[in-house]
Amino acid sequence: MKHVETILAQLGNHSDPRTGAINTPIYLSTAYAHPHLGESTGYDYVRTANPTRDVLQAGIAELEGGKYGFATASGMAAIQLVLEGLLKAGDRIVTLQDLYGGAYRYFHHMEELGVYQFEYCLDQEALEAALKEETAMVFIETPTNPLMVEFDIEAIADLAKAAGALLVVDNTFYTPIIQRPLELGADVVVHSATKYLAGHNDVLAGLVVCSRDDLGEKLDFQLNTTGSTLSVFDSWLVIRGLKTLALRFKQHEKNARAIVDYLKEEPLVTAVNYPGRGGMLSFAIKDTELISDFLQALDIITFAESLGGVESLITYPKTQTHADIPEEVRLSYGLTDEILRISTGIEFAEDLVADLKQAFDAVR
Repeated sequence: MKHVETILAQLGNHSDPRTGAINTPIYLSTAYAHPHLGESTGYDYVRTANPTRDVLQAGIAELEGGKYGFATASGMAAIQLVLEGLLKAGDRIVTLQDLYGGAYRYFHHMEELGVYQFEYCLDQEALEAALKEETAMVFIETPTNPLMVEFDIEAIADLAKAAGALLVVDNTFYTPIIQRPLELGADVVVHSATKYLAGHNDVLAGLVVCSRDDLGEKLDFQLNTTGSTLSVFDSWLVIRGLKTLALRFKQHEKNARAIVDYLKEEPLVTAVNYPGRGGMLSFAIKDTELISDFLQALDIITFAESLGGVESLITYPKTQTHADIPEEVRLSYGLTDEILRISTGIEFAEDLVADLKQAFDAVR
C-alpha cells in the first residue's frame, strides 16, 4: 500500500498512455464512437462514464481503501445518492442530532414526504438504544458539525452490523488524511468534495466510496439513472486540488491548534470545541450582541459559509449552515446562538491569531 502523500501527488499520472500526459486530460466529449455494432470502448455517453471523472473516482476509492468511487454534483447529491440508491420507501434511518444543516433539511423533507423515517441521537449511548428497533441505515458525521464531537466508528459499525443496518460515514471534516471509515467497519463513505478535497473554494462536488459489490452496483445504477454526476471540468478541478491535500492539511491543523490555544485564553470566549486534530473548530462568544461587530472587525478571516479551502472562513451557524434547524432543536443539543465556527486556511498562523485578537479588542 502506497502512502497517502504518494497516491495524492500521482493522481492521474499515467492515465493517458497514448500521449504520456502527466496532467489528467479533460475529456469534454459528451458522446463516444462505437467501433462496431454492439461494441464499445467503455465510454458511450458522458453521464454513464467519462475518462476524467474515472480518474477521480478511482483515486478517491484508493484513498479511502474502497473498491468503488462515485463523483456527484455536490455533497448533498452524494448523500441523496446513498439514501435513494440503497434504501427503499419506509426504511428507518438512525442519525445524529448534531448534523450539518443541509443534511437535516434533506432528511426532514424526506420524512415529511413519507419516504423514510428518521431518529436523531445525541450520543453513542442513544445510538445503541435506537438500534434496538429495526433499522436500515445509520448515518453519522464524525466529528460533528459544528460542535466537533467525535464518535467511535468501529464501535458504531459493530452495533450497525448486529442490527442488520448499513453504516454511512460523512468523512468531509477529517478526509482520508486522518480517518478511513471503511477500514473501521463502515459500509459507505461520503464527502462534500467542495471542501478539503478540492480545497480552493472554486468547485462544487461530492464523492461516495464503498467496497461491497452489491452496494457498488446499486450506487452505479442510481447515479447513471438520475444523472447527478459531477461535470468533467469540475472532476478535473477536484483532481487538481487533491494533489496538494496532504500538504494543505498539515497547515490547516497547525493553524487550528494555534487559534485554539489563543481562544482558550480569550476572556470573551466561554467555550472552545476542538477534538485535537483537523482544521475545524467552533467557539462560544460571551455575548451574542458582540457577534455582528466582531465579524465586521475581522480583516483576514472572511465571514462566509463553507469550509476546507485555503482561505480561513468564519461561519455563524444560526443564520447560515444550520438556519433550517428549528431553534428548539438546536438549543437542545448545545448549538446555541453564541456559537461561531472557524475553518482554518493555510495562512501564517500568527497572522490569523492576530486578526482574531484585534477583532476581539475592537468589541471589548
